[in-house]
Amino acid sequence: MRKVTRYPVEGPNALWQIYRTVSPWKGVKNFICIQITRYCPILQVKNWIYRHLLGMKVGNHTAFGLMVMVDVFFPERISIGDNSIIGYNTTILAHEYLIHEYRLGYVTIGNHVMVGANTTILPGVTIGDGAIIAAGSVVHRDVAAGAFVGGNPLRELKADPESTRLEDDGHVRTSLLDIDNHS
Repeated sequence: MRKVTRYPVEGPNALWQIYRTVSPWKGVKNFICIQITRYCPILQVKNWIYRHLLGMKVGNHTAFGLMVMVDVFFPERISIGDNSIIGYNTTILAHEYLIHEYRLGYVTIGNHVMVGANTTILPGVTIGDGAIIAAGSVVHRDVAAGAFVGGNPLRELKADPESTRLEDDGHVRTSLLDIDNHS
């Protein structure tokens, strides 16, 4: 279950009321910063913008692939640990605007996490240390430390034992090319 706070609205759908919940100037500033980071190939510059201009918590040696889209309105609700990789074109959301309510949640991504390309991470989820998220997944629930998950709906995946190895730091590493999808 995702940890989100619900805020009911009256009148038009919640998205039409967005600027009652967040400043339009914050939205414009964040949009410009995020667009710069999406195309920037320099990891240190990206991380500086995320930390200092958007208020995200980004660990040491964390790498964001090109075209990653973080939450425009609430990036400060996103926290990513050390030495994690956020794959190409991944979307990380901390809000949902629905018809009769909007929801806000924190997204916490641990250390040594691998998020595959084109993944969507929804608000209110925690991804544990050493987890691997397969490309194209929708993360709609918490992911345990060391888990190997993927798909939509998200499910546990099995790895070929020959492609799995234990690293010196105690984390299990798996090649994403050797997935047994017959589970």
